[in-house]
Amino acid sequence: MSDTSVPPEAPPADPMQLDNPPASPIRIMGQYIRDLSFETPNAPDIFAVLRTEAPEIPIGLDTNVRHLSGSSFEVTLSLQLEAVAAGKKAFGVSPSCFLTTRALEQIKNDVCYSNVPAVLVGISAGVSYGALGSTHHSLHDFAALRAINNITIIAPADNRETRAAVRHAAAAPRPVFLRFGKAAMPALPGTEQDLVVGRATTLREGSDVAFLATGETVVHALLAAGHLAEQGIQSRVLSLHTVKPLDTAAVLRAGRECRAVVTVEEHLVNGGLGEACATVLLQGGLKPRFACVGIPDEDTVTGAQADIFRHYGISMEGLAATVLRLRGTA
Repeated sequence: MSDTSVPPEAPPADPMQLDNPPASPIRIMGQYIRDLSFETPNAPDIFAVLRTEAPEIPIGLDTNVRHLSGSSFEVTLSLQLEAVAAGKKAFGVSPSCFLTTRALEQIKNDVCYSNVPAVLVGISAGVSYGALGSTHHSLHDFAALRAINNITIIAPADNRETRAAVRHAAAAPRPVFLRFGKAAMPALPGTEQDLVVGRATTLREGSDVAFLATGETVVHALLAAGHLAEQGIQSRVLSLHTVKPLDTAAVLRAGRECRAVVTVEEHLVNGGLGEACATVLLQGGLKPRFACVGIPDEDTVTGAQADIFRHYGISMEGLAATVLRLRGTA
């Protein structure tokens, strides 16, 4: 029952308490910014949106502008967007494939080096654009941004992690990169606990194998864990939503306590989550059976995101098969 003492146009006191039907992460972010704008002291000063690529954001030039503490306007090029974002606190939204290539110099110098607390939102990341092919795939962004000092990299796994990541980014005193896919995401079991930046979320416990996954691949790791459980193989599943700074303690625990470790990412296997985890494990003196599941260094196949995932083993069946091979039981 609604509280009649609250004006009907006011947002919930805490947007994290909303129900979690499937929704795209960019819509989740837009809803949060809209709700945050009712509390002007905490609202971003500028909300810069590439509307042609993110029309579903329910805020912008024509919606709720009166509630923003500062300005809201549209810029049309990633490079221009980053120049805007470097001026004041801002959410800069653009396809990740362009944001982290055309605007990389601005990200490095105008945002990170200058320590501007901009929020850089790379939408339709990974292979979200599917059949548009490699020009529109973003399989380099983790690697490129991990090599730049002074930026937090977050790839949420579901609606709740998305809301929490946006909430963190809105208040962060340093640059943040939010990596969003295009597809709607449901709430995953285990993400009810608040996301803590830099600390992995444990979605399932097990000691036979640990899946260290991030972003849209986490659901496939969970499905693979359920499938393997039917064969008596108990899997730990971690959502490593924060790719930088990485939760090295969680990675080391997985290497010590599990017989095998499988990293899963919608990114090239070069320079991404898998290499980061492998470095942590080796420097920690741990050598579990290890596999890095992602996109190999080759001409990427073209197709829908789900087809590309299946082709490269980022699926329930593919990940389960990887574990069986590691165990020598395939």
